[in-house]
Amino acid sequence: MKKVFIDGSAGTTGLRINERLEQRDDIEIIHIDEDKRKDPSEIKRMINESDITFLCLPDDAAREAVLLAENDNTVIIDASTAHRTEPGWAYGFPELSESHREAIIKGKRIAVPGCYASGFIALAYPLIQKEILPKDYPVSIFAASGYSGGGKKLIAAYEEEGRDKRFDSARMYAWGQKHKHLKEMKAVCGLSKEPLFLPFTTNYYSGMIVQLPLYTSMLDKKMTPEQIRDQLAEYYEGKRFIKVLPFGADEEAGGALFSDACSGWDGMEIFVTGNDDRIVIASRFDNLGKGASGAAVQCMNLNMGCDEAKGLSI
Repeated sequence: MKKVFIDGSAGTTGLRINERLEQRDDIEIIHIDEDKRKDPSEIKRMINESDITFLCLPDDAAREAVLLAENDNTVIIDASTAHRTEPGWAYGFPELSESHREAIIKGKRIAVPGCYASGFIALAYPLIQKEILPKDYPVSIFAASGYSGGGKKLIAAYEEEGRDKRFDSARMYAWGQKHKHLKEMKAVCGLSKEPLFLPFTTNYYSGMIVQLPLYTSMLDKKMTPEQIRDQLAEYYEGKRFIKVLPFGADEEAGGALFSDACSGWDGMEIFVTGNDDRIVIASRFDNLGKGASGAAVQCMNLNMGCDEAKGLSI
């Protein structure tokens, strides 16, 4: 039986990981005393006592926690931004390639992708690998997320009694184009420049849609929306966590896709829409599922050598 420690278990990602693991009979969750949650010596003891430690912490705290690990056998799965582009860390998106999957299976240091980054990379990476989307394409990303992705402070702002009425509408942010997910979007896909990224949160708890619009005339291979859809379906064939919907699925849904439809689910849906001139590819998933906690548990399952969907909602 594996011992698992969740550092940052009181946050949204940590709580969801704990929820996914608490009924497992193959792991033992070890808990830190409430009054010692910020005690470095106690955190160090818990990390080194564990077989697997999840870090659900701010970036600086995650970097400090990694330095406390002295047991070479302890696997660290970091849900923060801190190590996603660091050498020696596996990028926790096994569906991207066999090399990504093998790195997770064999790794002792695994970085869980960011939620927006997951949604974008799932769309762009296969098209770049297939030499359809140029690495120098002027990428734009439009994305909507539930407010849980903003952490405790934003959740409190949305859920407090008598909250500011502004939170009834869409909250557009990251105007300065310095969002923390941009670095991994560029690095993982091998883009020549960071995308233009326009995210917003709105008044529901979890779930998100990430949209990638493309001009077909600017692709390396001129393709119809149906052909793009087929290319993505081929790339993700047999991948249980990613479902590429048939072309026209958006029309069957009434011409509108709702961004909270995958809340509570740990997989991802991909849609392709548009016409011969302009195509929009979209991913829909739970920002706390495939965008955070679900992805973290999937990585743990692979590293443990068990069914990668064990304990998850798929």
